Amino acid sequence: MSSRAEQDLRPIRLLCVEDNPDDVELMGIALERADPQRLYELHRVDNAASFVAALEGDWDVILCDFNLPRFSPYAALQILVTKRCNVPLIVLTRAIGEEAAVHVLRCGAKDYLTKDKLGTLPQIIGRVLEERRRMQEKERLDAELQAAYARLKELSARFVLAQERERSMISRELHDQLGQTLTAVVIHLHAAERAPEPAVARKHGETAAELANGALQQLKTLSFSLRPAQLDLLGLVPAVQSAMQRIAEPSGLACEVTTRGLEPRTLEENAAVAVRLVQEALTNTVRHAHASRVQVRLRFMPRGRISVLVLDDGRGFDKASVLDGHQTERNIGLYGMIERTELAGGKLHIRTREGRGVAIRAVL
Repeated sequence: MSSRAEQDLRPIRLLCVEDNPDDVELMGIALERADPQRLYELHRVDNAASFVAALEGDWDVILCDFNLPRFSPYAALQILVTKRCNVPLIVLTRAIGEEAAVHVLRCGAKDYLTKDKLGTLPQIIGRVLEERRRMQEKERLDAELQAAYARLKELSARFVLAQERERSMISRELHDQLGQTLTAVVIHLHAAERAPEPAVARKHGETAAELANGALQQLKTLSFSLRPAQLDLLGLVPAVQSAMQRIAEPSGLACEVTTRGLEPRTLEENAAVAVRLVQEALTNTVRHAHASRVQVRLRFMPRGRISVLVLDDGRGFDKASVLDGHQTERNIGLYGMIERTELAGGKLHIRTREGRGVAIRAVL
């Protein structure tokens, strides 16, 4: 049974601020006659102290007499504001002028009703409760929207940091590897020009050629890490298989790639994210897992979604201590995978235990 149906069946609890017990009894009779399908529970209070004490309970609606010798709807509304209580209040009176009615509504009452028309009380209570339900739903949606906005701001900030990390990595690779290799090429070429003997010049030229070939391989490796050429030319599965050959197989890992579903002819951007996740997961496996086997399972789902699962039989880790909310050199790769997946609109799950391997699953 749905929660809405359960709400329709449960009793409506009414807090009656009334000095005359007979009037409360008349309210109960009128409600029973006008709405016999519902159960109403009425509780009477007649002063400020008992009203405040009663607010500790769970009430659906407050029914407050307009003319009380020791209390008033205005005092009740002020108490509700002070206590931040959002239970709606309906004013009941024997007679009320138009000016007084407008004033009490402006002060926060949800409606008013003369006591000679108690037969319409169930309709008024139902309307007020529906308005309260809509307001609570709006508040819930507003809170979710604010939380989503805060999350978006956090992800945007982390995206900028991730970009800066990648740019720093590329800069370091270009400077430390490619830059130094090309510098060595220039040095050997100059040495070949100044060499007094042809044999020496030829040797420097051969060394320069070898270094140039090495620089070309470094450039290809860096280009592959950014976006594999196979992804655009051949598709996602060959790109993942190439990542396996470049990262995992040289370390002696037994590798396997399996697929489910039909790969679309035109890949979306989530395919590039999938390759980057596989690359990072394989790199972590090679560096930290001490595994003997790694598997990548790709599943092509409806509406262009892609499921990526990377499994290894390594030593695993304590997830709570590694992903403790603080990014360090120890966990920056995992947090990078989480950020990349979330920025692509997906969700990444990591399942691991010490000595039981690691399973990383992302749905993009």
